[in-house]
Amino acid sequence: MSARTSALDAVVFGVDVQSGDVRGDAPSYAVVAFDGESLDRDVVSRRKLRRLIDREEPAIVATDNRYELAADKDGLIHFLRELPDETKLVQVTGAERPEPLSRVASRHGVPYGKDPMQEAEAAARLAAMNVGQEVTAFTDTTEVKVARGRSTGKGGWSEDRYTRRIHGAVKKRAREVESELDEAGLDYERDVTEKYGGFTNAIFEVEGRPADIPVSSHRSGDVRVEIEREQRDGIEFRPLAKRRDHVIVGIDPGTTTAAAVVGVDGSVLDVYSTRTDDVAAVIEWIIERGRPIIVAADVTPMPATVEKIRRSFEAAGWVPESDLPVDEKKHRTREVSYDNDHERDAVAAALEAFDSHEGQFDRVAEKVPPQHDLGDVLSRVVAGEESVETVLADLDPDEDEDEDEHEHTERELTEEEKTIKRLRARVDRLESHTEDLKDTIAEKDDRIAEYEDELSDARREERREARERREVTRLERENERLERERDEAVERAEELESKLERLKALWKLDHSNFADVSAKQEDLVPVKVVTEFTKGAIEEADEQYGLASGDVVYLKDGSGAGRSTAERLAETEPRAVLRSGGRLTEVADDVLFEHDVPVGPADDVTIQVVDELAVARESEIEGVIEDWEDRARERELEQNQEMVDELISEHRASDRAADF
Repeated sequence: MSARTSALDAVVFGVDVQSGDVRGDAPSYAVVAFDGESLDRDVVSRRKLRRLIDREEPAIVATDNRYELAADKDGLIHFLRELPDETKLVQVTGAERPEPLSRVASRHGVPYGKDPMQEAEAAARLAAMNVGQEVTAFTDTTEVKVARGRSTGKGGWSEDRYTRRIHGAVKKRAREVESELDEAGLDYERDVTEKYGGFTNAIFEVEGRPADIPVSSHRSGDVRVEIEREQRDGIEFRPLAKRRDHVIVGIDPGTTTAAAVVGVDGSVLDVYSTRTDDVAAVIEWIIERGRPIIVAADVTPMPATVEKIRRSFEAAGWVPESDLPVDEKKHRTREVSYDNDHERDAVAAALEAFDSHEGQFDRVAEKVPPQHDLGDVLSRVVAGEESVETVLADLDPDEDEDEDEHEHTERELTEEEKTIKRLRARVDRLESHTEDLKDTIAEKDDRIAEYEDELSDARREERREARERREVTRLERENERLERERDEAVERAEELESKLERLKALWKLDHSNFADVSAKQEDLVPVKVVTEFTKGAIEEADEQYGLASGDVVYLKDGSGAGRSTAERLAETEPRAVLRSGGRLTEVADDVLFEHDVPVGPADDVTIQVVDELAVARESEIEGVIEDWEDRARERELEQNQEMVDELISEHRASDRAADF
């Protein structure tokens, strides 16, 4: 057992769950207050435990498992934040991979029982002996913030004076705090925000714990002072007392030499790198942190500097089968904080050495009785290559002699006594195995809780990503819709521009002089072109430039139209229709005649065409109309004559029928 001094200069609280579950119903706690001589026991609720800690301000709150005081990591950080400045939370069973409390208590000669009150007492006594790891979530940097204690608001006519007074008060208190920090000899960095009349706030990053700072949180009128410790990225452990435990050391030599110290439980205890220290200084740094069992490197063969350090400690050496790849080193050290690649390589070497010997460590730990220090045995087994049995026999030299002497002097046991002894030994083994299983279950429960937290975080992240994906999809659809509208608008604009160009061309024709036209400009008349005598062509012309009453229509191909097509053209009430490309059908000609629409050949008119727009001479249009009117009168006379002849024929037929 390692020699230790008492940590006690105040009360130590040992705490264990009495009933309930910290993750479910409100638990009750067995609390033992130990001052080095007397014990005070009580069972309290969680709320009363917090009030008790705040009132008594113990030096240590000790427990065998940190998660008996909080349901998860966030709850544990909240618990640590509310502890008094001088109070530490200590896990007496170790760091990330705690040992059973029964084994730790037996190793240090502390009374132990399975009752929660007895476990709380064991935790308090162990912490008083400097056994355990301090659980911390904060750095030694503290933020002191001096800010406005009230809003400036609307001050009416006095708003400027009111604001200036508040900012001036903040500035005055900030200078007082700065003076107090200087008097205390503390290092700090100041960041102020200046506004009208003074400061809106002043933030001091102080190198020290709240207990070291001569300033306290308070609120007074126009000013408030807040003190908050800087939080770490996660939970960390610090040995409660400095002692030279057996460790594994990783070395990365070179221009920058780095060293890492790892405990026999696989926890990273410290990391160090230097460009100026020699090998002797590195060895001294290692000595201050433990007694190396293994000295490891991340390359093979072992560099000379690493071999020199190994020989100085008479430790076992470890090198990989081949140089460790960078990605493998990054993966193995992903949960470790380091400042540069050299420290990373040193940590990776130490952790890989631990991984290589972890099975051996576990087998040795199973064979070592609680009263012996596991590190001493591991050192002789790993570095000295001795067997566990030889080491244990050497540590207890009188054990075999006492057993032999006892066998000679002790009477022979009866069969019943032998059976009882055998059964008792079995019961002891089963109870020990039960304790191990309980510890395993507790460890797995903690791991399950961590996995549940990770799963919850992953689900929350997945929901957030799903919302982002839905929003992206919605925006993409909206973008596609807007692009379609843009394309349609562009097409429409192009159509309108084309139409405008045609109208401009028509306007120019209407206002230009033609070399082959001797008449004046006012003798010209616009002609609207229809490519063929179909409903589609008529509709297209009407959509492009409109067909109105009194227009002159030019049919480039006047053949093939039926009654409905002719009626559609007649509905526009054109002044005249000029045709080319074939004669009108008899049906179309009759429809246009019935609607008094003049029709004439386009060859009789001089037409100037630009795209679908054209102009013709007014005199020629009038000539076409006059020709049609002449033909129309003749056609009417013929129709009247035919009607008279038909009536006469019908009358004669009726007379002949009467004679018979």
